[in-house]
Amino acid sequence: MADVARAAGVSSATVSYVLSGKRPVAAATRAAVEAAIAELHFTVNVTARNLRTGSSSLVALIVPDIANPFFAQLAATLQEELRGLGLHVVVCSTRARRDEEQALLAEAVQQRFAGVVITPFRLKPGDFQFVADSGMPLVVSADVSFGPIDLVTPDARVATRRALERVAAQRRRIAMIAGPRDATGGDPRLEHLRALALQFGMSLPHELVVRGEHTREAGAAGFRELMSRRYRPDAVFCGNDVIAVGAMDKAHELGIDIPGEVALIGHDDASFASLVRPQLTTIRYPAADVARAAARLLTERLEGRKVHKTVHVKAEFVERATV
Repeated sequence: MADVARAAGVSSATVSYVLSGKRPVAAATRAAVEAAIAELHFTVNVTARNLRTGSSSLVALIVPDIANPFFAQLAATLQEELRGLGLHVVVCSTRARRDEEQALLAEAVQQRFAGVVITPFRLKPGDFQFVADSGMPLVVSADVSFGPIDLVTPDARVATRRALERVAAQRRRIAMIAGPRDATGGDPRLEHLRALALQFGMSLPHELVVRGEHTREAGAAGFRELMSRRYRPDAVFCGNDVIAVGAMDKAHELGIDIPGEVALIGHDDASFASLVRPQLTTIRYPAADVARAAARLLTERLEGRKVHKTVHVKAEFVERATV
């Protein structure tokens, strides 16, 4: 900055004002400073500035799998919402590993990020304490609560009920390809489905629940396992749409007609759900709405809000061709 100031014939403070926009600078003076910046190829040392001010313009978005279109949409919308505030999103994918989740949270705190939005997969409530102690704003997007932390969570009761109503009209035996047992908070989507099924005179016995990662491969393996049961199901709910597509792959391989023999219901309504054939029936949890809610909570924190808040994002049953 001193070099720029000398070249432009102004003070270092004036260069700072031009860069930050915090104080008005005469047009001629600004032009001189900008010309000197261009001539000297000057760039701001962001790390040094963050150390001096104790703040950053970066927000970490930590998700299990950025290849999942749900999280890609989440990232795109979050960036759109925060860009106007001068904030930029750094996307971090954990591969649903606990050690990666812990390491990325620690890195965000150490680098003094402006905030973090995270969809945890294997973290526990106590894992967030050091983030709270640092004072860095944190928003969690999850199906379960993590205690006194800003939370964006789905309200899928009506959507799940509608899905069951549709299935119960023609089907008798439901199953689910759920997430792994060690996932954060268990699997609320499974427990919610199980509780609601009883209201329709249906059950979801343990032998008709298979578990695996939230991947296409796990969906294929889970569907094959369910189809090998003595009393195989005629409707399969999936923990997310990626799992459901894996199940569709295996159904095609086994020669099982979807939905003629088995109905299939996904969750999230990722962008590919309407592109696969047959088009996937699913419970839409709108990623864009989740991102907007997270951005609002983060912004409020940055503006000084102290009280923790929870935002419920409404899910919706979307019927297509797999029921």
